[in-house]
Amino acid sequence: MAELIRAKEPFRFSTRLHLSELTGMRAATLGQLLELIKVVPGASIYHHTHRFLQQHQYLSPEPPNDFAFWVGGILGENELAERLASIDTIQYSSIRELREKIVATIEEYLEGNAMAKLKFSRSEEEFHFIKSVSFILPTNYQAYDLKEFAEVLKKITIDSIYFHVFESRLRLEKKTNDFSYWVETSLGDGKLANEIAKLDPYTYTLENLRKTLIRIIEKRI
Repeated sequence: MAELIRAKEPFRFSTRLHLSELTGMRAATLGQLLELIKVVPGASIYHHTHRFLQQHQYLSPEPPNDFAFWVGGILGENELAERLASIDTIQYSSIRELREKIVATIEEYLEGNAMAKLKFSRSEEEFHFIKSVSFILPTNYQAYDLKEFAEVLKKITIDSIYFHVFESRLRLEKKTNDFSYWVETSLGDGKLANEIAKLDPYTYTLENLRKTLIRIIEKRI
């Protein structure tokens, strides 16, 4: 059993509420989609790459990419849809980097498929850009050591787990998730921090991610 180290600073758990808001921007062609992806707010890129993950996490650990879904299902460009769907979100530490990858993927495809720009969707099937607006709220939970941390993980909502694992890293451009950062900087446990950081959260439902985190931490206690 590892000695329980008291943290320099407690981990203070937060949670989130989010609203989906229409931007008023919409695309009927692949060219229009590309140009708008370049300029829409980062909160819109985040929404369309994390919408399913946020809304239907209990159903599937593989959130579909809205851009890929529309390109394949509406425009019939299945090859590009596959390329967009295969973008590994976990590799990117900021919305800017993720946006650049999506843009580069579409531009590369259009270089060899210029006619794809001429395909139009029906008016009722246009791509409507939506942005995710988040409100971060503190909870009453905090932890000073791994045992307390594991106990709180069993109680908090999946919205809290989502915020500390996904949103804080990508939207706030942190290098790692909040849990790994705290374990390394406040507890000095680089090995555990790295083990948590290496998890690919996009391959789990949030409840399974919770169970996995608890199992890893309790094994360390």
